[in-house]
Amino acid sequence: IKAQQDDGPDQEKDDLKRISGIGPKLEGLLNANGIFQFRQIAEWEDADIQAMDKLLPAFHGRIQREDWIGQARKLLDA
Repeated sequence: IKAQQDDGPDQEKDDLKRISGIGPKLEGLLNANGIFQFRQIAEWEDADIQAMDKLLPAFHGRIQREDWIGQARKLLDA
């Protein structure tokens, strides 16, 4: 997932649980896969969504169904 390449645990972490549909467990899984910031999610493209769906099989389809990208963009603009 290209959005995670220059980010890591040393970067400032956003509270990803502010995105509806992401709870503590999902936030932990996202962090384990290098996702720490709203900006990263806001920049996802179709290939990124597909890759993340494969990494989170128990939550397949939630990214689009719950519009994580749109929510992340709104949180960035807030």
